[in-house]
Amino acid sequence: MSNPQISIIAPLYNETESLPRLITRLNAVMDKSPLTIEVVLIDDGSRDNTAVLMQQLALTDRRYQCIFLSRNYGHQIALTAGIASACGTEALFIIDGDLQDPPELLTEFYQKYQEGYDVVYAVRKKRKESLFKRMAYSLFYRLIRSISYVDLPLDSGDFSLISRRVADILKQMPEESRFIRGMRSWIGFRQIGVEYERDARLDGESKYSFGMLQRLAYNGIFNFSEYPVKIITRMGMVTISIAAIYLIQTLIKRFVYHDVPQGFTALLFVIVLFSGVQLIALGLIGEYVLRIFFQAKGRPLYVIREVIRQQQRQPLPGHSADISFPASQPTT
Repeated sequence: MSNPQISIIAPLYNETESLPRLITRLNAVMDKSPLTIEVVLIDDGSRDNTAVLMQQLALTDRRYQCIFLSRNYGHQIALTAGIASACGTEALFIIDGDLQDPPELLTEFYQKYQEGYDVVYAVRKKRKESLFKRMAYSLFYRLIRSISYVDLPLDSGDFSLISRRVADILKQMPEESRFIRGMRSWIGFRQIGVEYERDARLDGESKYSFGMLQRLAYNGIFNFSEYPVKIITRMGMVTISIAAIYLIQTLIKRFVYHDVPQGFTALLFVIVLFSGVQLIALGLIGEYVLRIFFQAKGRPLYVIREVIRQQQRQPLPGHSADISFPASQPTT
């Protein structure tokens, strides 16, 4: 296959149930499109038969390139591996492997790209998920937009089409704690949103646990906002004001009313208040220190166990964040 114009990138983790349906819809998109398209599937250390199905697919269909990570690194890192490997000369189309992001929107996104937009991101006007999740997502997007120094679009995830030059810039950004939708916005260029209704998950269960969503939210907040640091100063000013008011009240009781304050309850309150503020401040600073610690180690973002491209195993072209190992077992 000649160099593809478009690379479709889909990270997978334990998607045995949904993968056949995904492949059927991707094949239909590629068959109908006049564009030259490749699909880059990334196995993020799946524990089911996802990797086996991917191997069979890559060895029978030259349009598919499959990357197998050495373990589960998480959704954002798997996307990073796909972006680094994609060969699309014009643009990269990023979707989720659970089909909540319809691949059929490629045509509409590509039209916007032809109009001169470097980033075409999807805006979820309706989500078919639980009320709790809808409320949590809505609150998070509005919170991070209000405190971020980057113009982050509301209700927009990783589902997007990015130009080749945006993809190349993303490859040069070595953040260990990645928040790709924020990095995409930080890059700039012309960007536009396209509204769509996010489908419900058809097969299996969501692989994003509450803890993983919390970590993703933390990465967004601490990587693209100065507010956590500034709030420490504001909390300090508030606690100093409370202490000053309490001091004035104590002096008035002592010298005006000649009343010796008993103070045990008030003292306990002040100690607890100041202790809580200090712990919160240490926690916020610790989040930044933790990110500096992991970044300073300089480890590769991921390790690639195997790559199957165009009916043969090939080492991935060198990227600073890639380490490739030979397959543990040969495939016929």
